[in-house]
Amino acid sequence: MYSDHSRRLLKFLTGLTDGRQDLAEDLLQETMIRAWRNLESVPDQPENTRRWLFTVARRLAIDAARTRSARPVETSALDLARMPATDYTSGEVEAIHVFRQTVDGLSRAHRTVLAELYLHGRSTGEAAQLLGLPVGTVKSRAHYALRAVRDALSAAN
Repeated sequence: MYSDHSRRLLKFLTGLTDGRQDLAEDLLQETMIRAWRNLESVPDQPENTRRWLFTVARRLAIDAARTRSARPVETSALDLARMPATDYTSGEVEAIHVFRQTVDGLSRAHRTVLAELYLHGRSTGEAAQLLGLPVGTVKSRAHYALRAVRDALSAAN
């Protein structure tokens, strides 16, 4: 039965599933399982067998379409990765905005020191050596840069 009818059934099911080969193959498999489980119901004449199989396949395709339309749209892991980890409140969004503006407004020297200390996790000694500055200068720049950020955030609240 499979060898006689599977090629035509697959083509028929591919058309019913808008060209989705994977879904058509699943429906073909289910059609053949139904035929196997109900062998006593399958007509003996080849033409009637073909009609019976196409009827079962069409009904399975209709059921599959109804099931897909009733289910919510599935998302992939990639879609979930794009979603923010938290929902920010309006106050948090404003604080982030003020922080970014303040850091952008700092001198390049101050931003560089903050980046070395807080983004790269370097100690004041390591940052001083890397930047070719005295340790006191690194500490001073970090102090004034952090004070500017703290003052801007306090004023925003």
